[in-house]
Amino acid sequence: MARNTAKGKNQNGASLGFEAELFLAADGLRQNLEPSEYKHVVLGLVFLKYISDAFESKHAKLLAEDELAAEDPDEYLAENVFWVPKEARWSHLRANAKLPSIGKLIDEAMVAIESKNASLKGVLAKEYSRPALNKVMLGELIDLISGIAMGETTGKARDVLGRVYEYFLAGFAGAEGRRGGEFYTPQSVVRVLVELLEPYKGRVYDPCCGSGGMFVQSEKFVQERGGRIGDIAIYGQESNYTTWRLAKMNLAVRGIDADIRWNNEGSFHKDELKDLRADFILANPPFNVSDWGGDRLREDARWKYGPPPVGNANFAWLQHILHHLAPNGMAGVVLANGSMSSTQSGEGEIRRAMVEADVVDCMVALPGQLFYSTQIPACLWFLARNKNPGKGWRNREGEVLFMDARKLGRLVDRTRREFDPEDIQKIADTCRAWRGEPGAGKYADEPGFCKAAILDEICTHNYVLTPGRYVGAAAADEDDTPFVERFTQLQKSLETHFAEGARLESVIRTNLGRLVLPR
Repeated sequence: MARNTAKGKNQNGASLGFEAELFLAADGLRQNLEPSEYKHVVLGLVFLKYISDAFESKHAKLLAEDELAAEDPDEYLAENVFWVPKEARWSHLRANAKLPSIGKLIDEAMVAIESKNASLKGVLAKEYSRPALNKVMLGELIDLISGIAMGETTGKARDVLGRVYEYFLAGFAGAEGRRGGEFYTPQSVVRVLVELLEPYKGRVYDPCCGSGGMFVQSEKFVQERGGRIGDIAIYGQESNYTTWRLAKMNLAVRGIDADIRWNNEGSFHKDELKDLRADFILANPPFNVSDWGGDRLREDARWKYGPPPVGNANFAWLQHILHHLAPNGMAGVVLANGSMSSTQSGEGEIRRAMVEADVVDCMVALPGQLFYSTQIPACLWFLARNKNPGKGWRNREGEVLFMDARKLGRLVDRTRREFDPEDIQKIADTCRAWRGEPGAGKYADEPGFCKAAILDEICTHNYVLTPGRYVGAAAADEDDTPFVERFTQLQKSLETHFAEGARLESVIRTNLGRLVLPR
């Protein structure tokens, strides 16, 4: 995190948006707190500001219509607005922000909100009064956050606070590095998943949902295309309790109703949504997990394509996800590159069975440095239960689309890369054209970038799914010399080297023959 960056500029001197300026200002108040600890302090206050603003707006509207209705919690619940008691409202906290007891007042506000809203029970942080938190810093944070969305309409304020919350999540993920990736998937990667799956309507599921970014982007996709919040039903599971709390707040700030379950055993050993069959699944499971307890699940019904290795959960995740797909369901999964080619411990056989069952729809190789948590090269798996579902798409049975996106994206700082909107559009347009979606244009293989391969061709590659094996080299080589001419030049060069080698060998033999060895 750029603690010393000048306000309003990033490290490259470019202007920052208001979210970035706000983040830098908040970070300037962090003092000696670790980012992993500080994020809960800041995000908890942003959330409190959001629910208080939403309540105050609805409260004022009801007061103008019916004073009795204004004090009825059911009136707020009907519009997905949380009931906020007087002692928990932002105006009360702001008025007392400079008091030494502000930490205790915030904790009491969190307790009061949870007591009146069952869906928030156990979600909110209640550690603001602990001695390690500087109370002057808390007061300054409240003043800073008070300015967010001030004077905006309710809908606009919700969007602004949602953007701030999302930006802060990304900022803290970057500051935490490897640990940050445990709760946050970079937005540009999520956007690729969403654009290729197109979750307009239906059930959306993430079995390892982190802070809920997949769901936020899915809702954005629906709204951008004229749909409504509520057109998709959201389900998720998360094994890390603090991350689950972040997800619950993240979705609430966006006004998204979701069924997000937590248990510390995780989706493999305690599948909270056992009977769910989702229309869309988006997931970024932890890569190459070796201690997932696979030895206790050797005969599980989810392993339709073969028991996954005990020492690596990659193919357990893929099969868990396939198990939860509806008959016409589709999934997008982020995995380590090794999943595309590994033959260890039966992984090659599982991959072969999946290809032969025709559930692999598309494979995308990603550039490096996209993720906060790892430098392991990654890829995207897109799975489909039915490659001939109708709805205007062509029959894709017996085909897999390969895309090599390793050359796309740009460095946003010294260590991290992200896709530009044009990169995401290129990937999405290619996939839509291949699927034959109405208005998507005609698909054509592009050497170096994309190739539609039939299953027989994949078989010749021993069921390795690395896109580079299929797309070949780009048509426009750096050297525009015709191939025949380049081959002739190479042949002449080799002949020259061989002739020179023969000449040197002759010289060496002659010189050796002149040597007089001692008796």
